[in-house]
Amino acid sequence: MRLSTVILPARRWHDGGRDEWLRAERLGFHAAYTYDHLSWRTFRDGPWFGAVPTLTAAAAVTERLRLGTLVTSPNFRHPVTLAKDLLTLDDVSGGRITLGIGAGGTGFDATVLGQEAWTARERADRFAEFVPLLDRLLTEDSVTYEGTFYSAVEARGIPGCVQRPRLPFAVAATGPRGLRLAAQYGQAWVTTGDPKLFETGTPEQSREAIRGQIERLGKVCAEVGREVPEKILLTGFTPDRDGPMRSLDAFVDFAGRHMELGIDEIVVHAPIPDSVFAADQRVFERIATEAPAQLRS
Repeated sequence: MRLSTVILPARRWHDGGRDEWLRAERLGFHAAYTYDHLSWRTFRDGPWFGAVPTLTAAAAVTERLRLGTLVTSPNFRHPVTLAKDLLTLDDVSGGRITLGIGAGGTGFDATVLGQEAWTARERADRFAEFVPLLDRLLTEDSVTYEGTFYSAVEARGIPGCVQRPRLPFAVAATGPRGLRLAAQYGQAWVTTGDPKLFETGTPEQSREAIRGQIERLGKVCAEVGREVPEKILLTGFTPDRDGPMRSLDAFVDFAGRHMELGIDEIVVHAPIPDSVFAADQRVFERIATEAPAQLRS
């Protein structure tokens, strides 16, 4: 079991933001991710910074910590420009970048550029074109492509990623088409559980839903002839809510039950006071430093 964290880009770099990334490395987290949104839910009217510049700064001040997005989506990204940003991030970090990527949703990012929010089908259609094109852009020196939604004309990817053949993709998906993309292109797969259970479901129902997702992923991987990718759980969106963060014992119990399902990496949010991610900083640090050993025993 690997333990990672999410650091939301909600603090000025020189007013605590830098310290959060350094703390994540000091605490021994496997990776520290950030959301790739232009704004997000209850944070919309407060400070919020860009994911790529934040990760670039984090790469410059850390040495061992893996870094990445959790997740990027096509809502306001284009594969050509995103690929160039990712290639640069991978270079600056010395090969420590993971791209978490999903189909996007209907939040603020979906309409901020002035377009109507895409339907679920439209998001899936774009995602199915976005991921394969991004894969090519990060593995080939020059790409020309004309698709339904995206185009590239002699887009250069020189010198390529530090990580070969490219930096890893962690594909967030639960539907059939998304799971197939995860099976075909993902080095990891990301779930937040079943969103339909968040409000009224139980932890037991949530675990069964995740078990089913993992089984479906395994079947698709068998069909395409690839090994099942690493399985990542982003916490905070299951019926357990903040329960696992209330104590070390509660987290170890939560993580252990999900390890039994086959989850390889659990990601917890760094505490943000007066928000949905409020948590005791001391408990957070105990989880980071003590839970991995308990889960190995």
